[in-house]
Amino acid sequence: MDAARLASVISPLRRTLLAAARAAEHLPEVPDAQIEIVRALPRGTVSGPGELAERLRLSRSTVSNLLTTMEGNGLVERRPRPGNHRHVEVLATPKALDLFDRFDLASGDLVARAAATLSAADRAALAAAVPALERLRDALADTKDTP
Repeated sequence: MDAARLASVISPLRRTLLAAARAAEHLPEVPDAQIEIVRALPRGTVSGPGELAERLRLSRSTVSNLLTTMEGNGLVERRPRPGNHRHVEVLATPKALDLFDRFDLASGDLVARAAATLSAADRAALAAAVPALERLRDALADTKDTP
């Protein structure tokens, strides 16, 4: 495997897909760090700011600043935690969930249309590669924990 070639394809592919999906759905630009926070708050879930910081491996102050900006943009809501009003819980707003649903649908459609222009062999190779790419993503995430 040519690791450098794979790495040189993944990042531009992601950026191209992101730009195309945003354009297709007329979506606002949301910084990557804010995207990670919304992705960490799936529909129907809540989390504390400290839990988000730990899960995303960000400092608490960074998460706090991101949440302040995101709350101002209507992407998250902070509210007192039931039974303990000294702590807050964070949830993604319907606006944020709608934006991400639209992005996910648009990006899936764009990939499907682009893949349809490829040969059957290329489509089969892409389908076969998805599980390995998911494992690669997980292995890369695990490297954040090692020096």
